[in-house]
Amino acid sequence: MVKKNAIMRYKILDTLLSNRNRYYSITELLYKVNEALEIDGMESVSRRCIEKDLNTLECAPYEAAIERVWIQGKKCIRYEEDGFSIFTKKLTEEEENLLSEVLNTIGQFDGLDTFEWLDGLKKLLEIKEHRRIIQFDSNDDLIGKNYIGSLFTAISNKQVIALKYHTFKSPEVKEVIVHPYLLKQYNNRWFLIVGVQDGTILNFALDRIDGFTVMPSIEYIEPKEELEDRFYDIVGVTLYKDNPIENILLWVDESGYPYVHTKPLHGSQVIIKGDADRALREKYPVLQGGRFFRLKCILNYELEQLLMSKMDQLVVLEPAILTDTLKNRIKKLDSLYSSI
Repeated sequence: MVKKNAIMRYKILDTLLSNRNRYYSITELLYKVNEALEIDGMESVSRRCIEKDLNTLECAPYEAAIERVWIQGKKCIRYEEDGFSIFTKKLTEEEENLLSEVLNTIGQFDGLDTFEWLDGLKKLLEIKEHRRIIQFDSNDDLIGKNYIGSLFTAISNKQVIALKYHTFKSPEVKEVIVHPYLLKQYNNRWFLIVGVQDGTILNFALDRIDGFTVMPSIEYIEPKEELEDRFYDIVGVTLYKDNPIENILLWVDESGYPYVHTKPLHGSQVIIKGDADRALREKYPVLQGGRFFRLKCILNYELEQLLMSKMDQLVVLEPAILTDTLKNRIKKLDSLYSSI
């Protein structure tokens, strides 16, 4: 990583070397650079440092063409090309294609009105439109996506908000003061992760948000935990802190194995092999072929939904609390389909 002091030196040198009215010797460059650094309260540098800086400017990504000529017994330096600057250097075709794809990728997040500046940036950098080569799932009819841009701004600016929302169980709109921390997507649905005054972390699906107001008079509270760690032991976004991490044992048939193996249900997922696999096959002789898997995570609604979506290809064997829950859901489905 280039340090701030180095960036400052490069800017000073760039200004000096761009001057077409004169050449500078190394000694003069050293004096001018240290003079500018002193004004900004930075430490002075040595002649050796300036020489290294010049070599750096001649290499990628700057690739400045620097000419060195002898004038009146002094070795003097400036850019070869009139009007050249490392800060106005044209992008190569490869750089332009890469930057264009990055901007296109960011621009795919529907609802990010805050990112309208992307189009302006493309025009400023004279980047041509390229065929998109990365595409995310999107849902044009997703309710609440219009809040993504304004919530992004609130999080970036560390603004407390009065959030209005309702639940699926009740249409009544409620309001709560929250400290927004993170926008998280799961299963093509967006969630706002927030903190409340006592430090509790909550999540709100954007499709249940009815609006919000910025509260500038309330001091923003930073999260007391690493939010990434919060999702380590769960599927989705719902964390029941009182629930323990469970050892989940499941069997997947031959047709489902490639999909579960290449796209794990959870980061803790492992294939059971060797003696442990043989012991399970003796315990469950009805389960022929396929593979046994084990994962460790906290039970929640999203995990249940994920397992139910693959119920024709897998059987959950442990823990009993999860198998009983899934059995009840299957019985309910069976009853419903039997009545049709």
